Amino acid sequence: MSKNKEDRERDPAPCDLTRREFVAATAAAGLIAATGSAAAAAAAAPLRVIERDVEVKTRDGSCDAAFFHPAAGVHAGVLIWTDVFGLRPVFRAFGRRVAAQGYSVLVPNPFYRFGRAPVIADASTFDFQNAADRAKLQRWIAAVEAPGAVERDAEAYIEFLDAQPQLDRGRKIGTQGYCMGGPWVLKTAAQLPDRIGAGASFHGGGLVTDKPDSPHLLAPRIKARMYFAIAASDDARQPDAKVELREAFAAAHVPAEIEVYPGTIHGWCVPDMPRKNGRPIYDKPDAERAWGRLVGLYKAALA
Repeated sequence: MSKNKEDRERDPAPCDLTRREFVAATAAAGLIAATGSAAAAAAAAPLRVIERDVEVKTRDGSCDAAFFHPAAGVHAGVLIWTDVFGLRPVFRAFGRRVAAQGYSVLVPNPFYRFGRAPVIADASTFDFQNAADRAKLQRWIAAVEAPGAVERDAEAYIEFLDAQPQLDRGRKIGTQGYCMGGPWVLKTAAQLPDRIGAGASFHGGGLVTDKPDSPHLLAPRIKARMYFAIAASDDARQPDAKVELREAFAAAHVPAEIEVYPGTIHGWCVPDMPRKNGRPIYDKPDAERAWGRLVGLYKAALA
């Protein structure tokens, strides 16, 4: 159940203006190398995308969200879980970029219980050293991480996607998450195992804990093909996490790839991340490599 606001047609722009040409060119080059076909290059070009602001009815209220889809046809669905700063321009850009690859994409405001998006318009303005700023984060996170909240929301979001005429319900749905959204990918895939066909976590936080509800323990309930892109800084703090992830999914016979990105800092895939100790967090070359892995995952698992 949803209430759609005015449609806004957007170009399929990625997270920064120079990246659109890069992605289109590399995708086309890969297809030409594989098939030798000029038609393949045309097929690889990003699609024209329609963006709508929508309201998604959940069991806990009404969630404001952004919905993206190609201008024509029906497509597999994708649910994007944001990082700790929530739905904002950079995640709208992610939604448009994924939709331009041929998917119907929902990007919810995970903090709808607290207020409408954006709770922060630009993460680069956030000061992790400021106690008041950190307190805001804790308030936002507490509401969505209450027991069962993510699972209830995931059901509502997937129900919304399945109700859209732009969705091909004969295909599985993909889900991707960043930072705190990483473990929510696992919760979504475990809650809806027959609907979720692919899941990707980028610098996910808290994927492996010592608690009985650790997200990695959900592996036996998951049927989706999984990809975990781990920041080097996270791996340095918790070097055993990648091993436990790998072992959990291997034991559950669920296909999962776990990859550590050398030299990266937690948050490296998101362009508006604040600097850390004077160093940029966003790493465009590795973010593009991670993007390529995501595209490959969806093309393989959501076909």
